[in-house]
Amino acid sequence: MDSAITRRKTRQVTIGHVTVGSDGPIVVQAMTNTDTADATATALQVESLALAGAELVRITVNSHDAAAQVAHIRDLLDRRNINVPLVGDFHFNGHRLLAAYPECAEALGKYRINPGNVGKGVKRDEQFCSMIEVACRYDKPVRIGVNWGSLDPDLLARMMDANAALALPLEADAVMREALVVSALENAQRAIEVGLPADRIVLSAKVSHVQDLIAVYRNLAARCDFPLHLGLTEAGMGSKGIVASSTALAVLLQEGIGDTLRISLTPEPKGDRTREVLVAQQILQVMGLRAFTPTVVACPGCGRTTSSFFQELAQQIEGFLQVRMPSWKVQFPGVEQMHVAVMGCVVNGPGESRLADIGISLPGAGEHPSAPVYMDGERVMTLKGSSIATDFTQLLDAYVAARYGKNPQARSRLQELLKPVHLIESDERQSSRPLT
Repeated sequence: MDSAITRRKTRQVTIGHVTVGSDGPIVVQAMTNTDTADATATALQVESLALAGAELVRITVNSHDAAAQVAHIRDLLDRRNINVPLVGDFHFNGHRLLAAYPECAEALGKYRINPGNVGKGVKRDEQFCSMIEVACRYDKPVRIGVNWGSLDPDLLARMMDANAALALPLEADAVMREALVVSALENAQRAIEVGLPADRIVLSAKVSHVQDLIAVYRNLAARCDFPLHLGLTEAGMGSKGIVASSTALAVLLQEGIGDTLRISLTPEPKGDRTREVLVAQQILQVMGLRAFTPTVVACPGCGRTTSSFFQELAQQIEGFLQVRMPSWKVQFPGVEQMHVAVMGCVVNGPGESRLADIGISLPGAGEHPSAPVYMDGERVMTLKGSSIATDFTQLLDAYVAARYGKNPQARSRLQELLKPVHLIESDERQSSRPLT
């Protein structure tokens, strides 16, 4: 997509077939919430996330039972042609699990290591380094992910003491933000010293508050050229989580910061985990950074649109696009760039519909009971009656095949559907004026 945003220049990190870094697209990640020891349930959730658009999927590896199933999960996915790389999330005992289960170490596409949760004192360094050594042995990239809630206490204490000795000490929150950045950078350097190539490292420094996240990532971005993984940790539920994540990430993305992201939404009980994938895609799409599915422009409704029909049609079109996109992406390259307008009255309807690739302007209250259809800026026909929704969906399907498939048969089918245009009275082909 066209974008005025200039990405921050970073190294390129390869994770399976996925490349993370500024020369490639910003990558969408997701994470399972199943018990990884249940290989079938985890594989099915990974599959649903991948089909929704997740390009990397993280799984918890927190026990011997979980580690023992990772290779089996990878095998189940491969049998179903789901080639999304798996990221192993390690805390506390990762050094033991990676050593004890080499098949797990091999099956994962990347390891996520939290330096604050790998041990204390001398053991922390030893255990961190042992995990990096496994990554070197199997040529795996690593995300060094520091978190506000699990920051290395020794590092934080040292920095707090140094700050207290200053003539003008900083606020405690500012010291904690700096400690996050220092922890990420120091552990990246330690990994390089152990032998991990610099182009096998991704960094993250997650916090739960918007302003803190923006400040930390601006600082981190200015001090390294590693790719950065974005996301609020514990973003929250529903609209709060979506708004908080969108607000924080939009600021950073606008500044060119961020190479991969995850939206950490708390799902509703038994809720759909794929929602976090769709939100991530929508953020990137509305920012003009990537295109995943055609954009539907629909008016919010007002007193002119007393009927809910246009809302129902917009919802129907959204659902239709979602169902069709998996096959369309394969058959019709570029279809994700398409704009569709579903408008509710004569005020903005015709104009927005002309600006879209294909659009329909439905009649508002008191307007002529007809719905003009526009394709590529031209009014091509007017739909009437109870089948407007079905007819427009059929036109949309034919339009996609004709425009993006470049198939003569598809063009002929579209022309057949447009033939009723010749039956429209000349006065009906003019602006949809209110009846008097």
